[in-house]
Amino acid sequence: MATIIESISNYYLKMENYADPRVKNWFFMSTPIPTILLVIVYNVGVLSIGPRIMAKRKPLELKTAIMLYNIGQILLNSFFVFQCFRLLWFSGDPVRFTCMEVDYSDTPLGRARAGSVWLFFMSRLFDLVDTVFFVLRKKQSQVTFLHVYHHTVVALFGWMGTKFVPGGHGVFFGTINSFVHVVMYSYYSLALINPEYKNAWWKKYLTQMQMIQFVAIGLHAVAALFNPNCNYPKSLIMLALPQNIFMFVLFADFYRKTYIKPMDKTKKA
Repeated sequence: MATIIESISNYYLKMENYADPRVKNWFFMSTPIPTILLVIVYNVGVLSIGPRIMAKRKPLELKTAIMLYNIGQILLNSFFVFQCFRLLWFSGDPVRFTCMEVDYSDTPLGRARAGSVWLFFMSRLFDLVDTVFFVLRKKQSQVTFLHVYHHTVVALFGWMGTKFVPGGHGVFFGTINSFVHVVMYSYYSLALINPEYKNAWWKKYLTQMQMIQFVAIGLHAVAALFNPNCNYPKSLIMLALPQNIFMFVLFADFYRKTYIKPMDKTKKA
């Protein structure tokens, strides 16, 4: 056991050489332990402890809290989209779709880019509150493997991205994902105001949008992966790409079960 711990420790110390020194002392960034512990507590809490606590209790309403949370998400993610365009796409620096390298400079622009990535990571930890609301409202059917896995992976990869590559090629993911969040939380807010929107005819297009997101992110990652002149870490791309594909498969399966299968049953009837 001691040997395993020592090996992990040595590996982490080795990886520290590749970390961005600018983010080293930022909140949650010195080591992965706080993020890992938070993710563990999150999983145990929403899958085991939370449901047990709520088993003999009435579901909480939380309508006001959820609405405030949704509005906060809309504003925060709108800010991220704005920052992505301001600090990268329209910054005046040349941007190549096939390779967007990280700006590690200790300049105001470089620090602003890294700071925005860190804030994006923090916001994805804040996303975990979503599931807590489900548990407190006794909507455990919505605490699916897709939902929990998605939040878990985004949190862990968010830490890695901020620690080692705060900017560059990953900003494409941040831009699209933030835009998707704006649309999704706008829908959640509408559904909270008027429950009829929960069955809106256009709801399926929201899932399609999420699937398109993963396709676009995957193509963007592959472009850098096979670009021999790109210095963006290929190892991180190879680590993230399978997860992106897996997420697409999970969302596609959800789409099939939610929208295609019921239509087939209706036609047969």
